[in-house]
Amino acid sequence: MSGVLSSVDARTKLVGQNRLEILLFHLGGSQYFAINVFKVQEVMRLPRLTVLPDCHPVVRGVTHLRGQTVPVVDLRQAIQMGPLNVKPEDATIIVTEYNMTVQAFLVSGVDRIVNMNWNEILPPPGGAGRNHYLTAITRIDNRIVEIIDVEKVLAEIAPYDTKLSDDVYEVDVLDRVRGKKILIVDDSRVALDQMRQVLEPMGLEVVEVRNGLDAYQLLMHWKETGMDIRDELTMVITDAEMPEMDGYMLTTEIRRDPELRELTVVLHTSLSGNFNKAMVQKVGCDAFLSKFAPHLMATEIQRLLREKFLA
Repeated sequence: MSGVLSSVDARTKLVGQNRLEILLFHLGGSQYFAINVFKVQEVMRLPRLTVLPDCHPVVRGVTHLRGQTVPVVDLRQAIQMGPLNVKPEDATIIVTEYNMTVQAFLVSGVDRIVNMNWNEILPPPGGAGRNHYLTAITRIDNRIVEIIDVEKVLAEIAPYDTKLSDDVYEVDVLDRVRGKKILIVDDSRVALDQMRQVLEPMGLEVVEVRNGLDAYQLLMHWKETGMDIRDELTMVITDAEMPEMDGYMLTTEIRRDPELRELTVVLHTSLSGNFNKAMVQKVGCDAFLSKFAPHLMATEIQRLLREKFLA
């Protein structure tokens, strides 16, 4: 399976086409689960693990891969379905990179990679249980596929501290933009909450939506109602991977619109830095931010605000 995973060059061909590849896997039953292939480094049989004392209950242990110590997370247990009951020799790990860290997820088996259009990916239904751990659902072979909110899983294992000291904030910049809107776009509740904690102390009016299509429709609505978007909207901060319309396609649509093309657009994502540098150039984002680095977010956002309003 590891040889089937796309290279960065191959992945970039999907950008601007509103397409993605998902890796299907099982968690001890017939139900399909998935994550975006962009995040996957390799798939392999479960190696020997070293159990660490006092680690989080869903972390089965660590293994050593190519000079790195990699935690192995029981993904079934992490999404509150109970521990994965599988013999070690029958188990598989999916090695991933999120937020510039590498971790592996223990699963019972990997099925295949499927190439899809983002408009085939839908927001999850409301309700309790593991729906809280889904960013989206789709249907393949007439079966529901549940796409895991890995950011929520990782945030629960190692919570992020988003509180910043007052000296991070630049008074002259923030006095100029106080009360203006900033649009944040992400399908992860965890990500939206963390961005709010960084942005609201700036005095900005934070407007949030859960996918690129909703963001685009909101921008169209603001245009139709006569809002001075160039002045009232400071910028758009968008995730890359979202149901219905991804962040790359949203950026492409903004750049195509004569009234919106000058908007500052920032890509905010847990994908790898090298990949996103290529994407920023391809779709025309102004910058990208890796999740979740609150100090870097505050610094970069204020730099962009200074360029736009105080230059």
